[in-house]
Amino acid sequence: MKTSGFLLTLFMALQLQGQVFEFESSEGNQVYNHRILMDDSYIIETIYESNPPVFILTRGGYYQKQGKTVFASLEFNSNFEKDQFKTFQWDSSNWKAKNKQRQVLDGKWLMAGRVKAEGEQRRDITRSRKTMKFLIDGCFQWTAFNTETFQFFGSGGGEYTAENGAYVEQIEYFSRDNSRVGAKLSFEYLRKEKDWYHKGFSSKGASLHEIWTLRPSQ
Repeated sequence: MKTSGFLLTLFMALQLQGQVFEFESSEGNQVYNHRILMDDSYIIETIYESNPPVFILTRGGYYQKQGKTVFASLEFNSNFEKDQFKTFQWDSSNWKAKNKQRQVLDGKWLMAGRVKAEGEQRRDITRSRKTMKFLIDGCFQWTAFNTETFQFFGSGGGEYTAENGAYVEQIEYFSRDNSRVGAKLSFEYLRKEKDWYHKGFSSKGASLHEIWTLRPSQ
C-alpha cells in the first residue's frame, strides 16, 4: 500500500510539471492553430496560422482550474488594444495533449543578464519589464512584456531540444516577423543551478551570450 501511494503521488507530481495542448478553431474558411503551454501555475495560449505562417495573438498569466474550466489573471495580452482582456477563461474539454518530451531546461526563465568581455552584467528580474522564456515538454515560447503597464513587446515560439550542451529551436510563430517561421537556430547551453547560460547567434545573426534564471514561484 505504501508503494502504491508513493507511485500515485509521484505520478500526480509529474502531471503537474507541465503539459502542451493544441486545438483548432475556424472562422469562415480560415483555420487557426491554438497552442497551450502550462505548468502547475502558469498558462500561455498562442494563436497562429501555419500556411502561410501568420501570428495572431498570445496571452498568458497565472491560472486556477476548476474541472474543465481554466481561469487566468493575465500578465500579457498582445491583443489588448482590441479586446481589453486582462483576465481570460478557457474550456479545456477540446484540448489535445501533445506527446511529452521532458527536457533538462523545462521551466519559466527570465532574462537575467549578459556575459560581456569584462564579465557578467546582471539585470533586476523583479522589475516590471520582463522577457520570459517558457520551456515545457519540447516546446518553447519567449515573450517580452511589462506587468505594470500591460505593454506587449513581442513573442515567438515553436519546438526545441536540449541535450549534451546543444540547444536547438525550430520557430513556428514569431510576432515580429512571420518570415522567420521555419528557421532553425542552434546554441550552446550550460546550466548552473538556477541559471542557464545561452550562447550563439540571434535570428538576425547577432552574437549573443545571455543569462537566464528560473522565475521564482509567485
